[in-house]
Amino acid sequence: MLKTIRQDLWSHIVLILLAFLALYPFFYMLITSFKTNGQFYRNFFGITFPLHFENYATAWEAIGEYIFNSVFIGIASVLIIIATSALAGYSFARLRYKGKNFLYMSVVALLMIPGLLTLIPLFLLIKSFGLLDSYIGLIIAFAAGGQAFTIFVFRQSFASLPEELFEAARIDGCGELRVFWQIVLPLSKPIIGTMAIWNLLSIWNEYMMPLVLMSNPEKFPITVGLIQFESQFVSQTLYGPMFAGYTIASLPLLILFLFTMRLFMKGLTSGAVKI
Repeated sequence: MLKTIRQDLWSHIVLILLAFLALYPFFYMLITSFKTNGQFYRNFFGITFPLHFENYATAWEAIGEYIFNSVFIGIASVLIIIATSALAGYSFARLRYKGKNFLYMSVVALLMIPGLLTLIPLFLLIKSFGLLDSYIGLIIAFAAGGQAFTIFVFRQSFASLPEELFEAARIDGCGELRVFWQIVLPLSKPIIGTMAIWNLLSIWNEYMMPLVLMSNPEKFPITVGLIQFESQFVSQTLYGPMFAGYTIASLPLLILFLFTMRLFMKGLTSGAVKI
């Protein structure tokens, strides 16, 4: 009994330490965002008073446009990824036609190719279409990059649905599009929501692709915009506004995850674990 208590105690201590290490960087960023330079140098790790909320006004003025760019690019890209990948996943899971397995394995093979290897070919392709430094070009690039894994997950999820549902629908005279719209999509909301969140996180945090494809600062997403923002305030050694900008940039994803955490976890435990 005593040995079990000691094991539980050490387990809790280790978990608390790991949680502290994981959460403290965000806590440090938050408390630093309310400091002046004087407070920053006097108390590097602790909370100082008074709190300077004006740092957030300064930061928002500098990065607000980047936030809106990322929101627009992210939502548009995710909508394209989900729409096309869901149709492709249904095709690979439920339809029969020649070459299906070859096409599916070709899509899966794309998962083995590092994204950096396709960056230059993607740049040349977007350039040949005349879409460099445009929202459309960046959205197309993000949508293309996110489809392989999403198709793979959707195919596995759709294939796990009971075949009796599809047979009954076809006996009632439903076409494939109606089966997809009225049966597959309603039953797959958790995994669709999970993949939407997953892709939005990837797009929001992507740095190299927008850096290569975009040159107009007014169209930068938040990842590239933060570098411009950081260089501006580091040169002036204004740490409070700089950390306030980091906090603002992290809030949209944090709020999204808080409101969709249940859907995200349900998707992971329903469709994704069947992969």
